[in-house]
Amino acid sequence: MKTGKESALKLGVTGGIGSGKTSVCRVFGVLGIPVFSADAEAKEVMDIDTGIILRINTIVGKNLYANGRLDRVELAKLIFNNNRLLEKVNSLVHPVVFSRFREWENKQTAPYVIMEAAILFESGSPEVVDRVITVVAPIEERVIRVIHRSNLTREQVMERMRNQMSDNERIKQSDYVIQNSENDLIIPAVLKIHEDILKYINTMI
Repeated sequence: MKTGKESALKLGVTGGIGSGKTSVCRVFGVLGIPVFSADAEAKEVMDIDTGIILRINTIVGKNLYANGRLDRVELAKLIFNNNRLLEKVNSLVHPVVFSRFREWENKQTAPYVIMEAAILFESGSPEVVDRVITVVAPIEERVIRVIHRSNLTREQVMERMRNQMSDNERIKQSDYVIQNSENDLIIPAVLKIHEDILKYINTMI
Protein backbone atom coordinates (compact mmCIF):
# COMPACT_ATOMS: atom_id res chain seq x y z
CA MET A 1 0.00 0.00 0.00
CA LYS A 2 1.22 3.45 -0.87
CA THR A 3 1.75 6.13 1.73
CA GLY A 4 1.22 9.84 1.56
CA LYS A 5 -1.83 11.67 0.27
CA GLU A 6 -1.11 13.33 -3.03
CA SER A 7 -4.72 12.72 -4.09
CA ALA A 8 -7.77 10.80 -2.96
CA LEU A 9 -7.12 7.31 -1.68
CA LYS A 10 -7.90 4.76 -4.36
CA LEU A 11 -9.67 1.52 -3.43
CA GLY A 12 -9.72 -1.41 -5.83
CA VAL A 13 -12.68 -3.81 -5.84
CA THR A 14 -12.17 -7.15 -7.57
CA GLY A 15 -13.46 -10.70 -7.64
CA GLY A 16 -14.23 -13.54 -10.00
CA ILE A 17 -17.05 -13.55 -12.54
CA GLY A 18 -20.41 -13.58 -10.75
CA SER A 19 -18.92 -12.77 -7.33
CA GLY A 20 -21.02 -9.62 -6.95
CA LYS A 21 -18.45 -6.84 -7.31
CA THR A 22 -21.03 -4.49 -8.80
CA SER A 23 -23.48 -5.07 -5.93
CA VAL A 24 -20.75 -4.19 -3.44
CA CYS A 25 -19.86 -1.07 -5.41
CA ARG A 26 -23.51 0.03 -5.44
CA VAL A 27 -23.44 0.13 -1.64
CA PHE A 28 -20.31 2.28 -1.70
CA GLY A 29 -22.09 4.48 -4.23
CA VAL A 30 -24.97 5.01 -1.80
CA LEU A 31 -22.36 6.15 0.73
CA GLY A 32 -21.26 8.81 -1.75
CA ILE A 33 -18.10 7.09 -2.95
CA PRO A 34 -17.55 7.43 -6.74
CA VAL A 35 -17.00 4.17 -8.64
CA PHE A 36 -15.01 3.79 -11.86
CA SER A 37 -15.81 0.58 -13.73
CA ALA A 38 -12.62 -0.52 -15.46
CA ASP A 39 -14.49 -3.31 -17.25
CA ALA A 40 -17.07 -0.92 -18.72
CA GLU A 41 -14.32 1.47 -19.77
CA ALA A 42 -12.39 -1.36 -21.43
CA LYS A 43 -15.47 -2.36 -23.42
CA GLU A 44 -15.95 1.24 -24.57
CA VAL A 45 -12.30 1.58 -25.54
CA MET A 46 -12.50 -1.57 -27.64
CA ASP A 47 -15.65 -0.29 -29.35
CA ILE A 48 -14.66 3.29 -30.21
CA ASP A 49 -10.85 3.68 -30.20
CA THR A 50 -9.91 3.23 -33.86
CA GLY A 51 -6.26 2.57 -33.05
CA ILE A 52 -7.20 -0.18 -30.59
CA ILE A 53 -9.70 -1.65 -33.08
CA LEU A 54 -7.10 -1.93 -35.83
CA ARG A 55 -4.52 -3.47 -33.53
CA ILE A 56 -6.97 -6.00 -32.07
CA ASN A 57 -7.83 -7.18 -35.58
CA THR A 58 -4.11 -7.45 -36.36
CA ILE A 59 -3.38 -9.42 -33.19
CA VAL A 60 -6.15 -11.99 -33.70
CA GLY A 61 -5.66 -12.14 -37.48
CA LYS A 62 -9.27 -11.50 -38.45
CA ASN A 63 -11.90 -8.74 -38.52
CA LEU A 64 -13.86 -8.84 -35.27
CA TYR A 65 -15.79 -5.69 -36.21
CA ALA A 66 -17.62 -6.90 -39.32
CA ASN A 67 -20.95 -5.73 -37.89
CA GLY A 68 -19.60 -2.38 -36.72
CA ARG A 69 -19.07 -3.47 -33.11
CA LEU A 70 -16.68 -5.88 -31.45
CA ASP A 71 -17.78 -9.51 -31.66
CA ARG A 72 -17.10 -10.25 -27.99
CA VAL A 73 -18.18 -13.87 -28.21
CA GLU A 74 -15.65 -14.56 -30.95
CA LEU A 75 -12.93 -12.61 -29.13
CA ALA A 76 -13.58 -14.67 -25.99
CA LYS A 77 -13.24 -17.89 -27.96
CA LEU A 78 -9.91 -16.72 -29.36
CA ILE A 79 -8.26 -15.39 -26.21
CA PHE A 80 -9.54 -17.42 -23.27
CA ASN A 81 -7.54 -20.45 -24.33
CA ASN A 82 -4.58 -18.51 -25.69
CA ASN A 83 -2.65 -16.63 -23.02
CA ARG A 84 -0.36 -15.01 -25.60
CA LEU A 85 -3.28 -13.38 -27.42
CA LEU A 86 -4.95 -12.46 -24.12
CA GLU A 87 -1.82 -10.70 -22.88
CA LYS A 88 -1.42 -8.81 -26.15
CA VAL A 89 -5.01 -7.55 -26.12
CA ASN A 90 -4.79 -6.60 -22.45
CA SER A 91 -1.51 -4.75 -23.00
CA LEU A 92 -3.31 -2.59 -25.57
CA VAL A 93 -6.40 -1.82 -23.54
CA HIS A 94 -5.21 -1.52 -19.94
CA PRO A 95 -2.93 1.53 -20.35
CA VAL A 96 -5.79 3.44 -21.98
CA VAL A 97 -8.18 2.46 -19.18
CA PHE A 98 -5.65 3.50 -16.52
CA SER A 99 -5.21 6.85 -18.24
CA ARG A 100 -8.98 7.37 -18.23
CA PHE A 101 -9.09 6.42 -14.55
CA ARG A 102 -6.47 9.01 -13.65
CA GLU A 103 -8.36 11.72 -15.55
CA TRP A 104 -11.62 10.69 -13.86
CA GLU A 105 -10.05 10.46 -10.40
CA ASN A 106 -8.64 13.99 -10.65
CA LYS A 107 -12.17 15.34 -11.06
CA GLN A 108 -13.57 13.67 -7.93
CA THR A 109 -14.00 15.40 -4.58
CA ALA A 110 -14.89 12.43 -2.35
CA PRO A 111 -12.44 11.35 0.39
CA TYR A 112 -11.66 8.21 -1.63
CA VAL A 113 -12.60 6.64 -4.95
CA ILE A 114 -13.11 3.10 -6.22
CA MET A 115 -11.83 1.24 -9.26
CA GLU A 116 -13.94 -1.84 -9.94
CA ALA A 117 -12.00 -4.36 -12.05
CA ALA A 118 -12.50 -8.08 -12.64
CA ILE A 119 -8.82 -8.65 -13.48
CA LEU A 120 -7.36 -6.02 -11.18
CA PHE A 121 -4.28 -8.04 -10.21
CA GLU A 122 -3.67 -9.46 -13.67
CA SER A 123 -3.86 -6.01 -15.28
CA GLY A 124 -1.36 -4.30 -13.01
CA SER A 125 -4.00 -2.22 -11.23
CA PRO A 126 -2.39 -2.75 -7.79
CA GLU A 127 0.15 -0.16 -8.95
CA VAL A 128 -2.76 2.25 -9.45
CA VAL A 129 -4.80 1.67 -6.28
CA ASP A 130 -3.87 1.94 -2.59
CA ARG A 131 -6.04 -0.76 -1.04
CA VAL A 132 -7.94 -3.74 -2.43
CA ILE A 133 -11.19 -5.54 -1.63
CA THR A 134 -11.78 -9.03 -2.99
CA VAL A 135 -15.41 -10.11 -3.25
CA VAL A 136 -16.02 -13.86 -3.00
CA ALA A 137 -19.06 -16.12 -3.31
CA PRO A 138 -19.75 -19.86 -3.63
CA ILE A 139 -19.08 -21.17 -7.15
CA GLU A 140 -22.61 -22.46 -7.69
CA GLU A 141 -24.15 -19.11 -6.77
CA ARG A 142 -21.73 -17.37 -9.12
CA VAL A 143 -22.62 -19.70 -12.00
CA ILE A 144 -26.36 -19.13 -11.50
CA ARG A 145 -25.89 -15.34 -11.36
CA VAL A 146 -23.92 -15.24 -14.61
CA ILE A 147 -26.28 -17.57 -16.49
CA HIS A 148 -29.23 -15.48 -15.32
CA ARG A 149 -27.76 -12.21 -16.61
CA SER A 150 -26.13 -13.43 -19.82
CA ASN A 151 -26.48 -15.82 -22.74
CA LEU A 152 -23.60 -17.99 -21.55
CA THR A 153 -24.02 -21.69 -20.91
CA ARG A 154 -22.91 -23.33 -17.68
CA GLU A 155 -19.81 -24.74 -19.37
CA GLN A 156 -18.91 -21.32 -20.80
CA VAL A 157 -19.18 -19.78 -17.34
CA MET A 158 -17.05 -22.53 -15.82
CA GLU A 159 -14.46 -22.06 -18.57
CA ARG A 160 -14.19 -18.35 -17.77
CA MET A 161 -13.82 -19.14 -14.09
CA ARG A 162 -11.00 -21.56 -14.83
CA ASN A 163 -9.21 -18.85 -16.78
CA GLN A 164 -9.40 -16.33 -13.96
CA MET A 165 -7.20 -16.01 -10.90
CA SER A 166 -8.45 -18.08 -7.95
CA ASP A 167 -10.11 -16.48 -4.92
CA ASN A 168 -7.23 -17.65 -2.72
CA GLU A 169 -4.70 -15.91 -4.96
CA ARG A 170 -6.70 -12.68 -4.86
CA ILE A 171 -7.24 -12.84 -1.12
CA LYS A 172 -3.50 -13.17 -0.47
CA GLN A 173 -2.97 -9.82 -2.20
CA SER A 174 -5.97 -8.00 -0.71
CA ASP A 175 -6.54 -5.77 2.30
CA TYR A 176 -10.19 -6.72 2.74
CA VAL A 177 -12.48 -9.63 1.82
CA ILE A 178 -16.27 -9.45 1.44
CA GLN A 179 -18.33 -12.64 1.45
CA ASN A 180 -21.26 -12.19 -0.94
CA SER A 181 -23.42 -15.31 -0.74
CA GLU A 182 -27.15 -15.54 -0.14
CA ASN A 183 -26.42 -16.05 3.56
CA ASP A 184 -24.15 -13.02 3.94
CA LEU A 185 -25.12 -9.39 4.40
CA ILE A 186 -22.80 -7.15 2.40
CA ILE A 187 -23.98 -3.80 3.78
CA PRO A 188 -22.41 -4.25 7.26
CA ALA A 189 -19.20 -5.46 5.62
CA VAL A 190 -19.07 -2.42 3.33
CA LEU A 191 -19.83 -0.04 6.22
CA LYS A 192 -16.99 -1.52 8.27
CA ILE A 193 -14.50 -1.05 5.41
CA HIS A 194 -15.82 2.45 4.71
CA GLU A 195 -15.29 3.45 8.33
CA ASP A 196 -11.80 1.91 8.39
CA ILE A 197 -10.75 3.83 5.29
CA LEU A 198 -12.15 7.13 6.56
CA LYS A 199 -10.33 6.58 9.86
CA TYR A 200 -7.08 5.96 7.99
CA ILE A 201 -7.58 9.04 5.79
CA ASN A 202 -8.15 11.21 8.89
CA THR A 203 -4.83 10.08 10.32
CA MET A 204 -3.11 11.25 7.13
CA ILE A 205 -4.54 14.77 7.19
